[in-house]
Amino acid sequence: MKVTFYEPVYSVLKDYIQGYYFIEKDDDQEPVKYLTFPDNYFIVSACQDVSVTQDKGWVEIARSPSENIVVDFVFRCSVPTEIFYRQSVNEVTIYFKPLGIYHFFNADKWEDLEQEILLSDLTEIMNAILKEPDRKRQIEILENYCLSKFRQRDLHLAYTILNDFETELSIEEIAAKNKITRQYVNKISQRYLAKPASEFRKIQRFRKVLISNKKSRNLTELSYENLFYDQSHLIKDFKELTKISPGKFFENVDTEKNNVWLFI
Repeated sequence: MKVTFYEPVYSVLKDYIQGYYFIEKDDDQEPVKYLTFPDNYFIVSACQDVSVTQDKGWVEIARSPSENIVVDFVFRCSVPTEIFYRQSVNEVTIYFKPLGIYHFFNADKWEDLEQEILLSDLTEIMNAILKEPDRKRQIEILENYCLSKFRQRDLHLAYTILNDFETELSIEEIAAKNKITRQYVNKISQRYLAKPASEFRKIQRFRKVLISNKKSRNLTELSYENLFYDQSHLIKDFKELTKISPGKFFENVDTEKNNVWLFI
């Protein structure tokens, strides 16, 4: 399966969008199955001429005999998810950084995002992108659309709490620092990040380990560098979020790629 990942060209988009990838249809491709793992991005995908079947932790994509555009959303990915492509398809997927999506769509909480996006002209734009044969032009259409939708929003408290989640501060200390209650920290996290503070931080720690594992000498060092209590804490979270041990994970997954997938 040919998957190509791109970072935004325009600097104004880089603070809010991690990047996007394109999948190209190939009639000679065999079925593909892989596991994808929890992250804190808000993900919007569009597939051309497909039927999609899904349940918790499982998605199957097949070609449809009729023309269509299927737009899919992942706003809370907290368990390993098995993705099965029966045939290859044309697809474009956008990865919005935490809070980033709120600068492009007018929603005040994550539960309203899907409806807001579906009421927008995104599906029409994605259709135009997927029908465009030239990759450079596809990227231009996508980025020009994002630029046309972009607006600054006052999310100061949400960004402050998001930055605090990256520190060693406990939830109680974050609440005290911002002169709010622990419950309100969780309310902000749930409202904008689609998950409780503790779950967001667990996934964020896990994702940082994927980035830093090549530089660490062992799991103990990796644990302390990424704010785990100890090695046992890291192993416990890894098994919960990937279903396998850290050692087996790193043996089978190329964490230097933008898409951290385990092909099965």
